[in-house]
Amino acid sequence: MNEQERAGDVGGQGVDAPVPEPRSRRPLIERLGLAVVALGLAALFGLVAVASWVGGELFLAVMGGIGCLMTLWVGALTLFRG
Repeated sequence: MNEQERAGDVGGQGVDAPVPEPRSRRPLIERLGLAVVALGLAALFGLVAVASWVGGELFLAVMGGIGCLMTLWVGALTLFRG
């Protein structure tokens, strides 16, 4: 075992590793565009969920609903957190 492994520096970054700068927020127009794209994809997932439910494919309906909710969640995070 060498000195770095004993010190807990297995990944090559020691205690003195530089702290990354906080990332800047995206411009509002970009956040709005990404939210619109997410909304469109969520609508498609919702359509799959409804069509699957009507067709009796319950597992696919649940998966489509989960995909719809997750896409809406990420779109909202993109819009509000930037």
